[in-house]
Amino acid sequence: MAGGILVARWADANLKVFGKRIDALNAQFPKVLPRIVNQVGNRSKTIVIRTLTKQTGLPRKTIVKAVGNPNPARPGKLSFEMRTRGGNIRLKYLRPRETKKGIVAYPFGKRVLFAGAFMRGGAFPKRKTVAKFDGHVMFRPHGQRKNYSFQRSGVYVPVEMTTGRTATEFQKIAAPLLRERVEAALTKLLGP
Repeated sequence: MAGGILVARWADANLKVFGKRIDALNAQFPKVLPRIVNQVGNRSKTIVIRTLTKQTGLPRKTIVKAVGNPNPARPGKLSFEMRTRGGNIRLKYLRPRETKKGIVAYPFGKRVLFAGAFMRGGAFPKRKTVAKFDGHVMFRPHGQRKNYSFQRSGVYVPVEMTTGRTATEFQKIAAPLLRERVEAALTKLLGP
């Protein structure tokens, strides 16, 4: 799966409102706008991580690692980029628990039974841990006895980051907060 990118296009509508004042601010104080963009970007990243954790059902530390370190703004480059990538997440990361019917895990934060999937070997109730599985959930394709494969969840972090509640929360916070902070900086440094 390709990388996911969240975008808030602020400049298109707001440059008309602020016009030459932004050019003046950039000329006199070249570090102010990048600093504001980074502050708003970091605030948005916090919201994205919090919401994405609930939306995917993955642990927070996994989401933090998936989102990674953003590409911050600097003088001459006024954008803050959060990128993520990844494929179909394995069940190991979604709190799996083995039952007699299969594995119960929590993709998308909801309890789901994956019938026939397993994490251990042997007959019930005396199941034994299999070291080579390393905590992963496995299944046998088409009822084959010796061949097995990783059980996947259907959770794709890039897709979830750019859709649903996470994208809505990002759009709700990023552009309005950026406008508010830019207005405040313009008023403080250049006057009303």
